[in-house]
Amino acid sequence: MNDAFRRGAREGFVACIPVAVGLIPWAIVTGVAMRSHGLSVVESLGMNLLAFAGTAQLGTLPLIASGAPLWLITLTALVLNLRFVIYSAALAPAFEGQPWSRRVLSSYLLADGVFAVLSERLLASRDRAWRWGCFIAPSVMCWAAWQAFTVVGVFGAEALPRDWSLEFMATIALLVMLVPMAASRPMLVAAVVGGLATVMLRGMPFKLGLVAGIVLGIVAGFVAEFWQQRWQQRRSA
Repeated sequence: MNDAFRRGAREGFVACIPVAVGLIPWAIVTGVAMRSHGLSVVESLGMNLLAFAGTAQLGTLPLIASGAPLWLITLTALVLNLRFVIYSAALAPAFEGQPWSRRVLSSYLLADGVFAVLSERLLASRDRAWRWGCFIAPSVMCWAAWQAFTVVGVFGAEALPRDWSLEFMATIALLVMLVPMAASRPMLVAAVVGGLATVMLRGMPFKLGLVAGIVLGIVAGFVAEFWQQRWQQRRSA
């Protein structure tokens, strides 16, 4: 923990405080949702520790509650978390020279907000110690905030009225994250196609319409990006 590490940790920590605060309501809702879908306290806490992925947790809970097969639950979780493959590939240069153990830990701790706030800084710096501090400090902070406030939701679920249906807050949290990401045309196309396809295919068994909608949205986004690049090339030619 040299000076460069401490400087990076301090900068990353301060930059991601709003991210950690934003996780609080989402974490509480996830804790409540796990209990409301029939998971015990031990199962809820175990899922939260193993998964650490709010979108995947909320997306698979209806499947778990309906008794869907394990392969479908696993596939849904993987599809919902495909974005982390892109995040990891984008951040890979920032972890050059880091030992395997740190890379594995980082893959577990990687969160949307940390990537969005710090990716450019991490890729711009050439100081390996600074980069590690800048990533690990806010990542641990966000992980701790998520775990702590999910526990609040898990143990507070019984105290909340059943007719409140707080799960809608998770949708609002996802929309807050989605709107800035949809600023570019390919992302907007992916969001619209994925959303419409999911609604139109909602009648598929085992809620496969959700998986199909995600796949179609990703394909549409790649196609839109391809044609946008071709149009820009022709315009600049």
